[in-house]
Amino acid sequence: MRHQKKGKKLGRTAAPRKALFRSLVTSFVIYEKIKTTQAKAKALRPIVEKIITLSKNDTLHNRRQALKILYIETAVKKLFEVIGPKYKNRNGGYTRIVKLSPRKNDSAEMAVLELVE
Repeated sequence: MRHQKKGKKLGRTAAPRKALFRSLVTSFVIYEKIKTTQAKAKALRPIVEKIITLSKNDTLHNRRQALKILYIETAVKKLFEVIGPKYKNRNGGYTRIVKLSPRKNDSAEMAVLELVE
């Protein structure tokens, strides 16, 4: 039974799904905006929100927790020095999902996940 199991599987097993999310979160932190499918954006949003909340308090423990998720150390540095202080006084709701037109080749619903200014 799947009681209390959050998140979408996105047609992947656990390890590729975790790698996909880590890659997307790393790209999001670096570029502050990513274009992906709607399903991936909706699944990614809670992970991004949690990591931004983590970055609001710059401690060694929080940096190591972020490094467990992000692939690149420069992304962790940017997260704690640029993004975290920017949202210091905001209680959640750091991202927005903007729907785009469907992708041409397979008609997948596309979206942009971006930071709220």
